[in-house]
Amino acid sequence: MYACRTIVIAIGTLTLTSCYDNILNQESTSEVPGSGFWKTEADATYALMGCYNHVRGLFDRDYYFDGHSDMLRVRDGGGTMSTSAGNIVRGGAYQGGLYFPDPTWGFGAKNDNYYKFCYGGVNRTNYVIGNVQKMLDNAGGTSRAGLETVIAEARLMRGMIYMRLISMWGDVPYIDFIVNDNSEVITLPRTKLEVIINKCIDDFTYAYEHLPQKAVDKGRASQAAALAFRGKAYLYWGSWNKNGWPELDGFVPSEKKAQEAFKLAANDFKDVIENYNLNLFRNGEPGEWGEMGKCDVLPNYFYLFIPNTVNDNSDGENIFFFTHGGPSTGQGEALMRDFGCRSTGNSQAWVFPYYEVADRYQSTITGDYCEKLIPMNPNSQPNARTAKNSAINPESYRNRDYRMKATLLWDYEHVTGIDNTGTVTGDVVFIHKQNNKKVNIDGIEYNTCRYDSDPYGFFFRKFLRNYGGATRDEGNMNWPVMRLADVFLMYAEASNEVEGPTQYAIDLVNRVRHRETCRHLNRRKRQTRRHFSKPLSRNAL
Repeated sequence: MYACRTIVIAIGTLTLTSCYDNILNQESTSEVPGSGFWKTEADATYALMGCYNHVRGLFDRDYYFDGHSDMLRVRDGGGTMSTSAGNIVRGGAYQGGLYFPDPTWGFGAKNDNYYKFCYGGVNRTNYVIGNVQKMLDNAGGTSRAGLETVIAEARLMRGMIYMRLISMWGDVPYIDFIVNDNSEVITLPRTKLEVIINKCIDDFTYAYEHLPQKAVDKGRASQAAALAFRGKAYLYWGSWNKNGWPELDGFVPSEKKAQEAFKLAANDFKDVIENYNLNLFRNGEPGEWGEMGKCDVLPNYFYLFIPNTVNDNSDGENIFFFTHGGPSTGQGEALMRDFGCRSTGNSQAWVFPYYEVADRYQSTITGDYCEKLIPMNPNSQPNARTAKNSAINPESYRNRDYRMKATLLWDYEHVTGIDNTGTVTGDVVFIHKQNNKKVNIDGIEYNTCRYDSDPYGFFFRKFLRNYGGATRDEGNMNWPVMRLADVFLMYAEASNEVEGPTQYAIDLVNRVRHRETCRHLNRRKRQTRRHFSKPLSRNAL
């Protein structure tokens, strides 16, 4: 089923043979030589930051995987705009094998490159783990504890990467040593998935035992993060053993192993929920919808991902996340570039929601799904903006889940305009098929959104900054990898497999759903079944 893949890890080796070896073999005078590094905890931490920088790029654009779903369209062809940009292809992230794990790695990246960069992350984590392990031989006291924390963070990231590798490719080669030359790994055989998942669990367990209860800095790992990832590994293993994995040759599911894994997963998730003083952002309250069309007041969910004074993560909902440095750091994120239009930072809207996404947001009055939206074209259907359930009739979106307001832009919704220097220019209005026009609303003249392509009548609002100071590639958004809301829902799934629906689990699910403002849903028992064989959409939590 799986083609043989060759591991190639960028190492950068250079061999010199010369009769002048004594002259050439000199310590650098402009950089810290190898013999002068790996001496202090600060050295170890500095190297660890290199791991975070690389591993961040493996996870902070996971929405590209959703291009394989019925909910998201990803424009294909990035970097070859003259020939293929703008093609409407479901699953565009994989069209022609394209995948862009990080904008700094350049356009034209291939899916196999993601495989390669995952192993690059493995080698970076192994490099830190191996060298800091040597430092432990001469360390003691607080220094030893600090070094063990560095190893714990690197092992947590290694576990994350291998969980991604096996979820995508099944059995893969397992490497837990520093690779100095590709010849050391190029013929490595695949390691069985069960062996790898147990090694991931070992990494998460070590991390749990050596990490602080609270992360030492924003974006770094904590005990709760290690437990949550270990629980997720158990949940994957339980799900695979319960539901099977027909694409993986030779995988034999086991109901016994499934039940053992589900129980361990539920225990880890419950530990996170009860023992780390974590809470949903703003206590899980929905906040205010604001007015139809306006953007001066937005629901709390919109601010969950913004790292300024409205969200310092003091409640701890974002259990593990990757930070981005913002302007002039070389560490900014390009979320706005992917999600926004030209009127928001001269962005390119590489991802669009389908109208099916809006169909998933329920009525705040009844709690039920609304009638399905009807895609209509105002150029060929004159009543498109007023017809009942039309996808471009603003009234079709009234009294819906607050998270929809925080996530999508539909006809006549305002968004904060930002120019290509990062300066706020005032509100602009999105109107389907009205590209860069003047429009008068309630006696006030606005510009409509300028965009390259608008095939479905929506843009995203989620991850669009509503404040200035940064260009489309210089953002400071936090990208969440593990949230308390995730843990609540994963606990509900794992515990349901072990003991059936319990009031405790139902209450946790309803705490997440409370963001919708459908308070009456607390009286309804709804059970959600999710499978974990592929990365999941994060747009609805």
